[in-house]
Amino acid sequence: MIHLKTKAEIEFLRISGKLVSEILQALKNEVAPDVTTGELNELAGKLIRERNGKPAPPEVGFPGKICVSVNDQVVHGIPGKRVLKPGDIVSIDVTAAFDGYYGDIAGTFPVGEISEKTQELLVVTKQSLYEGISKAINGNRLGDISNAIQTYVEKHGFSVVRNFVGHGIGKSMWEEPQVPNFGFADRGVKLRNGMVLAIEPMVNIGGYDVKVLDDKWTAVTQDGSLSAHFEHTVVILEDGPEILTSFE
Repeated sequence: MIHLKTKAEIEFLRISGKLVSEILQALKNEVAPDVTTGELNELAGKLIRERNGKPAPPEVGFPGKICVSVNDQVVHGIPGKRVLKPGDIVSIDVTAAFDGYYGDIAGTFPVGEISEKTQELLVVTKQSLYEGISKAINGNRLGDISNAIQTYVEKHGFSVVRNFVGHGIGKSMWEEPQVPNFGFADRGVKLRNGMVLAIEPMVNIGGYDVKVLDDKWTAVTQDGSLSAHFEHTVVILEDGPEILTSFE
């Protein structure tokens, strides 16, 4: 069942979106060679506590306060002793609740200098997110978002991950509907004012197949190619989509 948010709930979600955005920005500023993924995790926990929030991943048994995925890790990378190296890319996914409402944002960042192809992957993935958001309009179909993302990504020669999708969000971290990053336009649930969606394309340089490692969490590309991930929390309003999170 899809829960349409009231004006009061949307205001709470604006606050949550702002707070997770601040945290992601602070983490991005710490990304550098010789930093460990565990150090990013500890900083995230501190920043969430300072804002009287609650990290979401532990609620589902994830062994970290945020997800930190490096290079071929698509999503759900477990933070720990891994040291970031020049040329790496690192995806940071921050999901946390504030006053009972969840904010969700993710971005992929370079560690020092990266190759031209890797930079293109980041640019295309980020722009595909905005292509999808542009279709989050009252009266459209969910498939319009999915198709816009897939079309943009594949036009640039990359592939969209099929195994993981975006989702609704509100007083729960994961709500209906699921938001695939691939599919056909004019299909699926009709979009309505008050829907709040976490839209999050995951894009690979190589093929779209992924596998989950023995830790039961970390998803990596099947072919070992690099992967990028960008995410915004978005509310559908009468005058169009409003992005509740920010990369700035």
